[in-house]
Amino acid sequence: MKIENHPNYVVLEDEKDDIKDFASFIESQIPTKYKGQNVVLNLLKYQSLELPQLLKFLKTSNLHRKTKHSFVIVNDAIDIDDVPFEMIVVPTLQEAEDIIEMEEIERDLGF
Repeated sequence: MKIENHPNYVVLEDEKDDIKDFASFIESQIPTKYKGQNVVLNLLKYQSLELPQLLKFLKTSNLHRKTKHSFVIVNDAIDIDDVPFEMIVVPTLQEAEDIIEMEEIERDLGF
């Protein structure tokens, strides 16, 4: 897994080509190693990502967001209208950064 640290978030990217294994790995890593951090999953390399594959990250997303930290998935292959409202999926890394900034402001304001 590639790890790229930024001042207020970390970007995680799969180095292999198995979305199912990556989802399982992320599920075990996020609660321990990335607790207290905003997380961006870079899935741009999966150009044929489908909704059932994306949903493998739903549990991790929900659990991490309950800790009052952002969990944003970056992928431009999936139709945003198909994504459940509990998940945040954006087409670019810049948009992921913008979402994290907005969510941090909302948390600071008590939302």
